[in-house]
Amino acid sequence: MVGQKLSAQVMEVKVDAERKGDVVSTLMISDIHIDNPHCDRKLLAQHLNEAKAKNAKVFIFGDLFCAMQGKYDPRGSKAGIRPEHNVSNYLDALVDTTFDFLKPWADLIMFISPGNHETSILKRHETNLTERLAQLLKCNTGTYAGWLLMKFEHSPKHAHVVPIAYHHGYGGGGPVTKDIIQASRKAVYLPDARIVVSGHTHDRWVFPIYRERINAASGQIKQDEQLHLKLGSYKDEYSGGEGWAIERGMPPKAMGGVWVDYQIKNNTINIKAHLT
Repeated sequence: MVGQKLSAQVMEVKVDAERKGDVVSTLMISDIHIDNPHCDRKLLAQHLNEAKAKNAKVFIFGDLFCAMQGKYDPRGSKAGIRPEHNVSNYLDALVDTTFDFLKPWADLIMFISPGNHETSILKRHETNLTERLAQLLKCNTGTYAGWLLMKFEHSPKHAHVVPIAYHHGYGGGGPVTKDIIQASRKAVYLPDARIVVSGHTHDRWVFPIYRERINAASGQIKQDEQLHLKLGSYKDEYSGGEGWAIERGMPPKAMGGVWVDYQIKNNTINIKAHLT
């Protein structure tokens, strides 16, 4: 895969599909909070190793960092910092140690966009953690919300383009709805997206919405599927019996992300999504 920015908010990803029928896999993750002591780095490494075995590219949609232990951050806590980050150049250490951890999978990481934890650092400390890490990993970056155009060129004259609308996320998700209610809202104002991706609430699910479409030129009617993906987290705030999430009465949250597999078959592209 090769990424090319068409604008600040839109990136085209050219996908190599040598033969019809080949399955191309991608791993979509977010809310890793890699510098948080509660980050399950073992699970993250497991999923990245699975991506390597599948030759799957990795897309990260915000809150790769936690970054709450900096100067003047009211959310800071002595229990929330890893020993290697308890240094005077805290933000530099976050970037350097995260690169060291991710380096074995650097060739898999295709794209990183910021979440609210990264934009908070940009606002408070005027440094862009996402851009700095991406420069070391040599990968593409995006905005808080934007589009990925997955372009499958399986012959000189034929290409399939899968538009993916992404947004890091917003709101609290809801203990009952798990943020699924937002899928129906997004389906209204994102009619051109084949896939809609978000994270932030640490919920995780795959929710298809079926639609009727019409080709205005030919009058042909067809039904299609818009896939809504909610990405989980790698930060376990529930185990241990104490802390911010426990005191607020929050339930356990889903750990991991979503695999998205593409297959060109009968001149169409089939998409399947399943949890890690």
